[in-house]
Amino acid sequence: MTMPHRPFRFGVQVNGTGTRTEWAEQARRVEALGYSTLTMPDHFTDQLAPVPALQCAADATSTLRLGALVYDNDYKHPVVLAKELATMDVLSDGRVEIGLGAGWMVSDYEQSGIAYDSPGVRVSRFIEGLHVIKSALGPDRFSFEGEHYTITDYEGLPKPVQSLPPVLIGGGGPRVLKFAAREADIVGINATLTSGAVDESTFATMTADAVDDKVETVRTAAEEAGRLDAIEMNIRAFMVFITDDVDQAIGTLSEFTGAPADVIADSPFALVGPTDKIIDDLRERRERWGFSYVIVGQNDIEPFAPVVAALAGT
Repeated sequence: MTMPHRPFRFGVQVNGTGTRTEWAEQARRVEALGYSTLTMPDHFTDQLAPVPALQCAADATSTLRLGALVYDNDYKHPVVLAKELATMDVLSDGRVEIGLGAGWMVSDYEQSGIAYDSPGVRVSRFIEGLHVIKSALGPDRFSFEGEHYTITDYEGLPKPVQSLPPVLIGGGGPRVLKFAAREADIVGINATLTSGAVDESTFATMTADAVDDKVETVRTAAEEAGRLDAIEMNIRAFMVFITDDVDQAIGTLSEFTGAPADVIADSPFALVGPTDKIIDDLRERRERWGFSYVIVGQNDIEPFAPVVAALAGT
């Protein structure tokens, strides 16, 4: 059984640099081109901090949804992040999406001095963190005692405009994917990044066969939880080439990743070819894997816009 199909929507992931004027103009351009969502990474590299930057983008737009891809649970206590998310949802009139993850990029931890615990510990802390965030955004006071967080008689205020902003969880390994199938509104299929960096091992987990396995993990867990129809499937396309010279572009990607050209061509993380071909590829991939929410990078905003115009909402 395949994942249920939803209408296409599209987002962009941008780092955010430059002046306020440049950032606001970019957000308005993304909105005008028909993208649904503006997202940002959450790293200590050369980027704006996501919470204030996304609020600035919200102030500059009227329909664009805003989210991180994704907030690292280790960088902020979940009560603090929940209050910031609720405030953003109020100030944006209900346009926040919550992307949350366990953290993966080891250089962030090394530079900041935050402890880089084992994947199992980070994932356990993230699971507790999401529970705390959902509870804080909910209507009632709550208490929680876990291995990593203890919350006592807390009433999260303000409350969001949305009863609960949609939650996006991206994962590459079975534990996170199963958790996402049970708890997330949007499930993102990711590469597996256990090494803490993007390296030669990364693309091996981005092949069509690897994605088959990941999506099947989500489908099985969602079906067991009775949530199959509740999930929107997402993918961040990292390799986007709008070009008539498909062979050359795939050859370039093959050299970069070390993967065979046919493997690159079949990977849903790659979108290569003229607009018509990419439209066909996206339809086929929605049929195979359920991917209806596709996010591209900041350099792809303008070249990818004809695809958005053709497919958004269909």
